[in-house]
Amino acid sequence: MGSTSDKIKGTANEAMGKVKQNVGEAVGSDKMRSDGAIQEVKGKGQKALGDAKEAVKDSANKAANAVNKKL
Repeated sequence: MGSTSDKIKGTANEAMGKVKQNVGEAVGSDKMRSDGAIQEVKGKGQKALGDAKEAVKDSANKAANAVNKKL
């Protein structure tokens, strides 16, 4: 999975997790609140993974460009 798709899925999971937490609180469901919190954390992790992939890709591209300039 690419960095962009990780970020998109992460944003969606984070948003859905927040919604679940709010609904769980509104209806008094501890399970829904905890499921929402878990999904939100999962989303944050996916977004962080996407950011890391992008940083690695950018670094590799910069290194390749530096090598190509010397050739």
